[in-house]
Amino acid sequence: MIKYNYILFILNLINIEYFILYQVILEVMSDYRLRMHDIPVDDRPTERLLKYGPESLSTAELLAVVLRTGTQKENVVNMCQRIFSEYNVKQLSQAQISKLTQIHGIGPTKAAQIAAVFELARKLERHVDEPKRKIRSPADVYSMLYPGMREQKREKLVVLYLDTKNQVLKEEVVSIGSLNSSIVHPREVFKSALMESSASVIISHNHPSGDPTPSKEDIAVTEKLIEGGKILGIDVLDHVIIGDGRYVSLKDEGLVG
Repeated sequence: MIKYNYILFILNLINIEYFILYQVILEVMSDYRLRMHDIPVDDRPTERLLKYGPESLSTAELLAVVLRTGTQKENVVNMCQRIFSEYNVKQLSQAQISKLTQIHGIGPTKAAQIAAVFELARKLERHVDEPKRKIRSPADVYSMLYPGMREQKREKLVVLYLDTKNQVLKEEVVSIGSLNSSIVHPREVFKSALMESSASVIISHNHPSGDPTPSKEDIAVTEKLIEGGKILGIDVLDHVIIGDGRYVSLKDEGLVG
């Protein structure tokens, strides 16, 4: 009888050890996050994208490439398939960060990644659909830039890079702060002009006081940029100063050549 009880005692110890080991394994696995390389190579979206192109991937797989990791209980592809079973693409693209983080497996970082992807798509759509704006007069410069300058508390220098038809290739903020010749260097203005293959540029800045009357420094900066443009073969067509509901064109005023 004693021998029998001893055997039962040993078996119980073994079972306890196995139980403890089982609990340890569960604890480790609960902290383990399935990543993209845990998926078989032939099924990995990234590898398939590189081999066959992005058009070969499903919507869920494309999102999986962006998010990269899944949850504790599902790999990233399964997680994305679950997301698209609950939301369509339009709903997901319009969801706020706070809404995205309510989806299981989506924290702030993944929510930001999703929001960034859809915002990039929207920017591309606007870029494709938006016709190039053409500058015919200083009034066109004013109407284009005034909405973004009227509330500015500091001077902001903006450059419009134009093609041979005076169509805007790019709009760029070159500097923010007091406009003077020691801060505004021609290389900052013409670097993008060369990259965009611009035929000419128009510069513009605001006067937070609301009075667009040109200062001596405004004229000096403009003349410096005109000289720099001549060296590079890029015309500085005008400098438009924007005030409160009005503007001044240095070219129209005969203040620059």
